[in-house]
Amino acid sequence: MKVHHGVQKPSEFVCRTGLKLAIGVVLGIVAGCSVGPDYHQPAALKSQPLPAAFSDSSPTNNAGEWKVARPSANLPRGTWWKIFNDPELDRLEALAAAENQDLAAAVARLDEAKAELGVARSAFYPQVATTPNFVRQRASFNAPANGLSQSKTFTYNTFNVPLDLNWELDLWGRVRRQVESAHASFVASADDLESARLLLQAEVASDYFSTRELDEERRVVADTIETFKRSLELTQNRRKGGIVSDLDVSQAETQLRSTEAELPAIDLQRADTLHALAVLCGQPATGFQLASGPLTNVIPRVPVSLPSELLERRPDIASAERRMAAANAQVGVAVSAFYPQVFLAGTAGFQSVGVDTLFDWPSRMWSFGPSVTMPIFTGGQNRAELALAKASFQETVANYRQTVLSAFQDVEDQLAAQRLLATQLEAQSAAFAAARHTLEIANNRYKAGVVTYLEVATAQSAELDNERSFVQLEGQQLTAQVALIKALGGGWENNPADPQPLAAKSP
Repeated sequence: MKVHHGVQKPSEFVCRTGLKLAIGVVLGIVAGCSVGPDYHQPAALKSQPLPAAFSDSSPTNNAGEWKVARPSANLPRGTWWKIFNDPELDRLEALAAAENQDLAAAVARLDEAKAELGVARSAFYPQVATTPNFVRQRASFNAPANGLSQSKTFTYNTFNVPLDLNWELDLWGRVRRQVESAHASFVASADDLESARLLLQAEVASDYFSTRELDEERRVVADTIETFKRSLELTQNRRKGGIVSDLDVSQAETQLRSTEAELPAIDLQRADTLHALAVLCGQPATGFQLASGPLTNVIPRVPVSLPSELLERRPDIASAERRMAAANAQVGVAVSAFYPQVFLAGTAGFQSVGVDTLFDWPSRMWSFGPSVTMPIFTGGQNRAELALAKASFQETVANYRQTVLSAFQDVEDQLAAQRLLATQLEAQSAAFAAARHTLEIANNRYKAGVVTYLEVATAQSAELDNERSFVQLEGQQLTAQVALIKALGGGWENNPADPQPLAAKSP
């Protein structure tokens, strides 16, 4: 192969011209515009104004103040359940975080969104591929040549080693809008993962406290059964002495047996709750055990954040907002369909009839040129797709506003639960103390022979009902506390230094 010094070969001229053209194209892309509307977060409807403060707010929690919201749903929420100071709850939360399959599916969905973002970004770059091929072929003897039979034939080989290039020039921002949409969807998937994680943590804590409440309730019923057994024994002894009638013995036995029948119902509730907890922890329900334990009496006070912080911290709100941005970008993609698409295509490589000469310099071949695809008549398809994109965006706007409204409802529900359950628990504590005092009086009157056993049985049933109600309210207060933390989007920055119980244990 000869080299000609000082003489510009045609191939060199073409390469330089192509380089200049490529530089010009890149500059054109940089200066290109993006059609379609830019994203702006929609304002609240006049008919749906955001509240100035939570209904159950107080001057001590700054709930009446507002500030500019700064999205922070992606920030870690920490191990908020540790405020309950329960090692068993800590163990279950760690197990659920490692083994829960719904959470694993959410992680996989985030990976899918990340991969889709990578696919969208790949459209920014030229697509280069190679399709080496070998063809052996025979030409027809009667192939036409100037209207007559060729009257000869050829059998030959063709070897091709090409490199094919295809690159869409993003003049109207179609690719940029697709990347914008994919990125917003990716961030929304990250927020969905945080939503799934927060929901899982809250469900584990709620089921755990429900199990502990049932343990405490079973203990109360079991202790009462022992008391009723002693009462039956006492009544039987008094019957032998002729002090009371068979009616007293029958009433004492009826009370004992009916109370014993309540234990299986409590055990069934606990078994169902335990099985649900097993699934949350990613474990088979068969063989999953949780030793009985006391119900904690430490109910920490949760500092209610600023109203705007609710919009920052809740991952479901952040996810809904990002889906609006993704849908808005799709409107731009639909608008770009009305504009021509410009592609740069090229092929370069080697072609020969023999392997021995395939990579010789004379065997080189190339082609390069732009192509334009312009819509002329689509039967209304582009207009319909644009209308579809706009309608989808309006759907995400409505979903976002509904999510915000539901968030405020969640907080209001749980704030009301905190206040009213505390009041109810205080009243129930007094009722339990009164029922216990009534039972003491009834026992003394029965032993003195003043009343029949019916009065004792009534007082014992009242004491049992009031104590069980007290225990159930304690469990409800703990689960309501978990629900409030979930409604606020997880933990908080300023943890209470010394969590204090809102109510003592049984009086």
